[in-house]
Amino acid sequence: MNDMSPSQVTANGRVYANPKTCAIAVCLDGCEPAYLEEAIAAGLMPTLERIRNTGTVRLAHSVIPSFTNPNNMSIATGRPPAVHGICGNFLYDPDTGEEVMMNDPKFLRAPTLFKAFYDAGKKVAIVTAKDKLRALLGHGLAFDEDRAICFSSEKSDQSTKAEHGIDNASKWMGMAVPEVYSAELSEMVFVAGVKLLKEFKPDVMYLTTTDYIQHKYEPGHPIANAFYEMFDKYLTELDAMGAAIVVTADHGMKPKHNEDGSPDVLYIQDLLDEWLGEAKARVILPITDPYVVHHGALGSFATAYLPDGADQADIIRRLDAMDEVLLVVGKEDACKRFELPGDRIGDIVVISTVNKTLGTSEHRHDLAALNEPLRSHGGLTEQVVPFIVNRVLPDLPNEPELRNFDAFNIACMAAAL
Repeated sequence: MNDMSPSQVTANGRVYANPKTCAIAVCLDGCEPAYLEEAIAAGLMPTLERIRNTGTVRLAHSVIPSFTNPNNMSIATGRPPAVHGICGNFLYDPDTGEEVMMNDPKFLRAPTLFKAFYDAGKKVAIVTAKDKLRALLGHGLAFDEDRAICFSSEKSDQSTKAEHGIDNASKWMGMAVPEVYSAELSEMVFVAGVKLLKEFKPDVMYLTTTDYIQHKYEPGHPIANAFYEMFDKYLTELDAMGAAIVVTADHGMKPKHNEDGSPDVLYIQDLLDEWLGEAKARVILPITDPYVVHHGALGSFATAYLPDGADQADIIRRLDAMDEVLLVVGKEDACKRFELPGDRIGDIVVISTVNKTLGTSEHRHDLAALNEPLRSHGGLTEQVVPFIVNRVLPDLPNEPELRNFDAFNIACMAAAL
């Protein structure tokens, strides 16, 4: 599947330039563009401010649903979910009736560009904050030739040479494994990135964080600003070593709460139970993952499987009439608009308005751990993300043509100059 030549590598039908220096894509999970604007305005990101003045600054569109797994795998494959198959963090199999996490490589339908570069003889490094992505991102790599490293901050103390390309990455960094719900989990990604660039010297490197801070704190909040100040210090080091860097995000983040701070939720399963009969339809929230403390499994995108004989047009009309709903479409339209795999979404797709979220049934959501007013993502209002390159590329388009999954194509192009 992967074509090689002295000047390029091909993955999933896209041609990537062979980088002369390390090509790095940084995915700042949940980075609404306003986070960078506020931190720069506060004087906390001097390196990114300089890069914005001397490099290339654009906005890009994420894939929909604007969740972590679909967008990270789009960045990793250079293609939308219709190609790679990962259309959520969570999947319902109507044949078995099971709801399962979509973090097993068996769900991946396309090879990563990391594998393409590895097969072309290049060195590849991947560091992710949460381990849920690690197996997907590293799928197809071999770790016995000292040309591939792939591990997570979350389980960095458990990494092995055979499975991750490095023994005990936590010890190698001299850094204890941080709490999962912390800014330090993302900081470890950057610590690793700097150390890998110095010592491992990869040709292609992917650094992807967690959005714990973004779920809790709005742009300009002192804790959010501190997170981006921290990132800027590591960006300074990466940039100083001559890497070609693209900074982007998997999705944005918006406030989703009422004036009293309680989550603003439209419970779709409860509505369909009322209209069609209890449990006749099945609502799936693809944001669902093992780390729900910061979002309570409430996002801006839902899909529903309707029972045989249901009047789909009527259901769409009813939902479309609701103020909380920005868009509701049938499967065929959703697949066409958002480049989704039709066998992995339901009969209808529902996307909420900017400050609303979608739930299943009210009693199924445990919101006790939401200590701050809810911030979440998943829909069209969280689709715009930053796209910043530390090289001058005047012909680079803007959104909607520019996508976050163009990151490595652009990084490699910049690294080949």
